[in-house]
Amino acid sequence: MPVDAEIPRIKLPPGWQASEGTLARPLALSGHGLHTGRRVQVRIQPMTPAGGRRGIVFRRMRKGRELGVLEVDPALRRAQPLCTMLRNADGVGVRTIEHLLASLLACEIDHAVVELDAEEVPILDGSAAPWVDAIRACGRIALDTPKRFIRVLRPVVVADGTGDQRREMRIEPAARYELSVRNDLRGFGDMHWDGVLTPETFATEIAPSRSYGRVKWAVPAIIAGYVRGVPILRGARPSCTASIVGKRVLGGMRLPEEFVRHRVLDLIGDLSLAGAPLLARVSALRPSHEMNFRLIDALLADTDAWRWAEFSDA
Repeated sequence: MPVDAEIPRIKLPPGWQASEGTLARPLALSGHGLHTGRRVQVRIQPMTPAGGRRGIVFRRMRKGRELGVLEVDPALRRAQPLCTMLRNADGVGVRTIEHLLASLLACEIDHAVVELDAEEVPILDGSAAPWVDAIRACGRIALDTPKRFIRVLRPVVVADGTGDQRREMRIEPAARYELSVRNDLRGFGDMHWDGVLTPETFATEIAPSRSYGRVKWAVPAIIAGYVRGVPILRGARPSCTASIVGKRVLGGMRLPEEFVRHRVLDLIGDLSLAGAPLLARVSALRPSHEMNFRLIDALLADTDAWRWAEFSDA
């Protein structure tokens, strides 16, 4: 990423803190992976920028021994079905990181070390709400460094497919972090969420939305994954997904148009691979993990399309 000799100062968007932050104390949660089905324990440690290391860092552990370290970096992203994954040059990876990354970004935990004893971050109840609750319970310490955003300077667009299969992602300049996401699903119609991302709107309007899928599609996918040796949906249960049967969701929906809100959640998590919140308007038609990555990759590759920016209020 380009580093300006002098980062421009901007006005603090409402709802955000002026300084970067980390956890006030360690956070520990455990659960099972959505795709691997394996039990995993996660411990998130506070961290301050030091020695050139900053942002969110993953540490894969096994019986107290470090297997590898992965900084959140788009260059480490590897395509995987139905999730976001990082893998380093030694083949050590972490997957299904999008809900956690979105929660850390929205809760303004800018620096932390995430230790886990298996490859996959636990799915918990399928949403980001347990992460938000746990982060808020731990508390946040403001650091002596001004908050940084990525300020988008000109539009960047990626698209794929045609007609009813068309997917399009656009990012363009804005004074706040705005999102407009459209998605459709047979039996549920066209769904749309449009709003401004702040820590509070994330916690109330986005975080409670769950991963979802049709039961009739999940079973064949699980079987095919076993045949190919690819872990997919092995840990999927009604307790951790919005399970669709026909035109209804088992147990009902948590939020109006919950499915598109979950697309927003995944989008926020995937775009956080850039390393900071955005000052931009993101418009997405039928987003997916692959398209989300293509958008942020295209933006970062165009060094004239964005700049770091800090808040003048800090």
